[in-house]
Amino acid sequence: MERAERNSPRLSHVLIVSDFADVTGGQAKVAIDTARLLAGAGLEVTFFAATGPVSPLLSHPKIRVTCLGQHTLLDNPSRMRAMLSGLWNRSAARALRAEIARHDRARTVILCHGWAKALSPAIGPVLTAGGLRCLYTMHEYFLACPNGGFYDYRAGEICTRKPLGAACLSRNCDARHALHKGWRVARQVLARGPGHLPGGLRDIAYISETQRTAMAPYLPQAARLHHLPNPVASDAPPVEAAANDAFVFVGRLSPEKGGAIFAEAAKTAGLHAVFVGDGPEAARIREINPQAEITGWVTPDEVQEHLGRARAVVFPSLWYECQPLVPIEALLRGVPVVTGRWSAAHEVVEDGVNGVIYDRPDAQALAEALGRVQRIGPFDSKTLAEAVSPARHVESLLAICEEILGRPA
Repeated sequence: MERAERNSPRLSHVLIVSDFADVTGGQAKVAIDTARLLAGAGLEVTFFAATGPVSPLLSHPKIRVTCLGQHTLLDNPSRMRAMLSGLWNRSAARALRAEIARHDRARTVILCHGWAKALSPAIGPVLTAGGLRCLYTMHEYFLACPNGGFYDYRAGEICTRKPLGAACLSRNCDARHALHKGWRVARQVLARGPGHLPGGLRDIAYISETQRTAMAPYLPQAARLHHLPNPVASDAPPVEAAANDAFVFVGRLSPEKGGAIFAEAAKTAGLHAVFVGDGPEAARIREINPQAEITGWVTPDEVQEHLGRARAVVFPSLWYECQPLVPIEALLRGVPVVTGRWSAAHEVVEDGVNGVIYDRPDAQALAEALGRVQRIGPFDSKTLAEAVSPARHVESLLAICEEILGRPA
C-alpha cells in the first residue's frame, strides 16, 4: 500500500483524527490506511484517537500515535459516563486542542474521520477554531441525521424526514428504543450548536454521489465539497464467476442490511445462498430459507475464499450506505454484484455488464434480479481498479490538502 515519496511545496504533516486506533470497521480501516499511504508518500503523520488498542499497522517511522485510551460508547462499563461523554467528551477536546498547538499551521492539515463513537461533538469547536485547516471526511450521515443513517429502523425503510424537524423529533426511528432516540437528538442538537458541526466546517469530503446527494441540503453553503472515494486494493486472484453457483452475502445480519429479503429471494429463485457473517437476524434467515448457508464471522482471507466461489455477490442493503467496500472488492475480482438502485453500491455497477440493479426493496424484485445474473459473462474492472486505487486516493488527497493550504488564511 505504500508508494514512493512525494515532495510537497507546502504540506509536510497531517494530523489524522479518529475514534479508533485499531481496525474496528471500514471507517477506522480507511483512517489507518490513509495514515500509511501518507507516510509512504513522505509526510509526517500524527494519528490521534480516543480508543485503543493501537493497531500494529500504525508502526511506521513517520507515524506518531496519540491514543487517549478511552472507552467507546458501547464498551464503557458505566452507562451514565458513556451517555455523558458521548454527548460532550471534554477530555478528548482538551487533548486534541493541545495536539493541534504542536503543529505548524502553514504546513499541517487535519484529516478528521468521525466523532460519533467516542470523540463526541466536543471536538467540533476544536476542529473549526482555525488552529489548523481541516478536511472532514464523511463515512456516514452523522453530520445531519441523529442515527447516522437516514434510516427508520422501526419502519425498515429509508427516512426522508428533515433531521431535527417536527416529523423527525416525533418519530421513534431508533433501532433500540425511544429514550435512545432522545439521547441521539440531544447529541445532534449539541453538534449543530456549540459543536459547530457541520456549520463550522469549510472542507468536507464525500465518498459517493449517493452520500453527497443525501447530505448536500444539510451542509453549510460556504463549505467546499471534495469527492474522495475510499481506497480499495485487492491482490486476490481473479474469479471465473460463471463456473460457480453460490450467491454470496457478506456482512452483518441485521435488518437494514436486507439479509432476510435475500434469503426469501434466493429460496424463490431456487439458488444457493451463502451468508458470510452473523448478527441478530441469523435465526430469521434460517427460518425463511433453511437451505441457506450461514458461516458466522470469518477472517478476511476466508471472506476472499468465499468470493472466489461466488457466482455473484448480493448486496441487498435497505439504506443508502456510503461507499460499501465488499461490492467493489467483488467487482475487482470479476464477480458480478446485485444491488438496489437506492444504495451507493449501484454507482459501481453497470446493469447487465458487471451486475444487476433492481428498483424495489422487496424479495420479488430481488429474485428477478438474481435470475438475470446468468446472462452476465466476464467483464473488465480496470477502470474501477484505477479509480479506487490507493495511489489515486493519496494523489487526490494530497491535491485537496495543498489546495486547502494554498488559500488565504
